Amino acid sequence: MKMILRTVAACAALAWAGTAAAAPKCEVDEPVMFGGLDWDSAAFHTAVAQFVLAHGYGCKVDQIPGSTIPLINGLARGDVHVLMEIWSNNQPEAWTKAAAAGTVRENGTNFPDAVQGWFVPRYLVEGDQAPAKGLRSVADLAKHKAVFRDPEEPSKGRFYNCVAGWQCEVVNEKKLHAYGLADDFTNFRPGTGAALAAAAESAIKRRQPIVFYYWGPTWLLGKIGSDVVMLDEPAFDQKVWDAMSAEKDPAKVTKAVAYPVVKVVVGINSAFADKAPGIARFLDAYQTTGALVSEALAFMQDSGGKPEAGARNFLKSHPDLWQAWVPAEVAARVKAAL
Repeated sequence: MKMILRTVAACAALAWAGTAAAAPKCEVDEPVMFGGLDWDSAAFHTAVAQFVLAHGYGCKVDQIPGSTIPLINGLARGDVHVLMEIWSNNQPEAWTKAAAAGTVRENGTNFPDAVQGWFVPRYLVEGDQAPAKGLRSVADLAKHKAVFRDPEEPSKGRFYNCVAGWQCEVVNEKKLHAYGLADDFTNFRPGTGAALAAAAESAIKRRQPIVFYYWGPTWLLGKIGSDVVMLDEPAFDQKVWDAMSAEKDPAKVTKAVAYPVVKVVVGINSAFADKAPGIARFLDAYQTTGALVSEALAFMQDSGGKPEAGARNFLKSHPDLWQAWVPAEVAARVKAAL
């Protein structure tokens, strides 16, 4: 019995020594500081990256909450090390100046396919008995306006725009005129983003008609994405887009195009990337898709909205994806932490 106990003790000691030897040491002594951007998808990605760095690389992690411009300025100064979402078609001057100066740089594509557009329920347009069978593009909307009847103006359809004051609301009003729909559809603006999401989700659940603007990745598209169809528009053309954007009077806009598909990249402080090349390689390899992010945001929406819970669920659900971002020993430690 004593021999058996000694053997067990020796094995345990060897196992502990092996674990200790494998314990990670972060490349930097300070916490890896993330910018806590104030929207859901950025919070989700921050939580995923922080979980991997904390458990796989042995790093301390932290974040500074804020909005885009102050956090980009912080990234340029080095107060912030990483921003998980820089939207390439909407880069503020603070980013372009810092990138030109070399203090910040793109460090991989987070997701390449952020979308915006006009959506209708799939059950309205597909199937022999579909009420708006054949509706595929904005050019078809006028002849189907009765399907989307506005209860306050029954002679018109109702288009659910985004919230008054948002840039998309201005763009969509111009599109209504350019596509010849301003006389056929009321330009309905919900009071909040939550009200717009609720209107779309409620209509889908009740199998009611609705045509609405939305964007992704979002929790709403994560929940109803398979139940809706994005209407075709003329292909994106930068010159047409710029002319449409420059015109102040929506009624004077005669030509419009689809929203551009946007690449969203990871931003990193250049000096930090040089000091922590292993972390930089991980963030360079980090890549998801709009659909995966919408799926994760839908989980967060249904489970209390916590980014940390969304990150854990994502990492558990998609091991083949994230294990390709990191060396095998890092992946093993992250899996053990999950």
